[in-house]
Amino acid sequence: MSQGSSTAPPAGYRAVFAVTEFRAVFAAHLLSLLGVVVSELALTVLVYDLTGSPLLSALTFALGLLPYVIGGTLFAGVADRYPARRVLVLCDLICAACVAVMLLPTTPVAGLLALRCLVAAVAPVFTGTRMAALTDILGDGDLYVLGRSLLRIVSQSAMLIGFGVGGVLLTALSPRGAIAVTVVTFLCSAVLLRFGTRDRPARAGSGGRALLTESLAGARLVLGDRRVRALMLLFWLPPMFVVAPEALAAPYADGIGAGPAALGLLLCAMAVGHVGAELFVGSALRPRTRSRIVLPVAAVGLLPLVVYAVRPGLPLALAALALAGMGAAYVIGLDQWFVDAVPPELRGRAMTLLTAGLMTIQGAGMALAGLAAEFFPVHQVVAGSGIIGTVCTLLVVAEVRRTAPGQMSDTEGRDGADRHMTSR
Repeated sequence: MSQGSSTAPPAGYRAVFAVTEFRAVFAAHLLSLLGVVVSELALTVLVYDLTGSPLLSALTFALGLLPYVIGGTLFAGVADRYPARRVLVLCDLICAACVAVMLLPTTPVAGLLALRCLVAAVAPVFTGTRMAALTDILGDGDLYVLGRSLLRIVSQSAMLIGFGVGGVLLTALSPRGAIAVTVVTFLCSAVLLRFGTRDRPARAGSGGRALLTESLAGARLVLGDRRVRALMLLFWLPPMFVVAPEALAAPYADGIGAGPAALGLLLCAMAVGHVGAELFVGSALRPRTRSRIVLPVAAVGLLPLVVYAVRPGLPLALAALALAGMGAAYVIGLDQWFVDAVPPELRGRAMTLLTAGLMTIQGAGMALAGLAAEFFPVHQVVAGSGIIGTVCTLLVVAEVRRTAPGQMSDTEGRDGADRHMTSR
């Protein structure tokens, strides 16, 4: 039985922190995430200072999302082909090297943007490898689920803290000076992972195939499994629609006559709801209960956005956003379903694809929300996102139910690509 068997009582977050290796992973995650957030902010300011172009400055942020799908698809095989510790340390060192080159005064703006793309392309490989490595460190049961939950909570919190820290650094340092700090965070993360985690063998060999071939074959195997595909869609679709109010927070705040402080609250409300709900579900509910609430919570999680149809004032809008953020609590139980559905030798590739798809589809959701707001009032776009997103999510929920273990025959559950999965 794994460390975190779902039949055991919930161990709680304290038991996760009792695992020495996880503490190293947690600290490294916090450092590297702060490094990414601060470097994004400082690089955006630097590009604007050098060019005076709002477009290029905004593009710097966009380039943090777009390369995910490339790195996650073409390099996913790295996560299973090589030992996890080696991959994680190398990813941190690559990011540190890219950021160090950004510091050179001779680096042109095109070079800065290219380096930004490289860091973003490395990110899904790093995240997918770390997610798969957690099953080695914590087992594939409840401790793994709680460990993933903690990393998500840190991600939500660090985004808020990171922008604050970045803003403070930029008042005391030049943009390049703030970027220099992130070199140190990446190097510290690499040291923690190198000396704080065990060296374990790779999950799968190369089989004599090129990395690109292996990565694409792994994507075909993962996405060819009907159950895994349905679970991935349940991870992806709600976030695609829930980003609409964040993407349109500035024009909405302006439309209701709210000031900059209100804009900050609108951007923070969803993250606060997410963190609060995740902490409650992870600490107060048993694994079986977390599993039971996955589909109901996912089905209704976007409905609070419908409140925007009445063009609410600030208090009601904040409440709706906090409730929408709380809807993300379904992901804790979904994590367990996903790790149960994916064979161990494919976990690295599956989780890399999951990460790449999640970031890409959120970027697409922001872009579509912005496009829709060119033709319709902002409050209608947000409300429409809640309605359309709920319909799409209900369709995915139905597919997840149909693909549940015991609900379909082997023939229904696996197509030709999946048969290769069972023969590995």
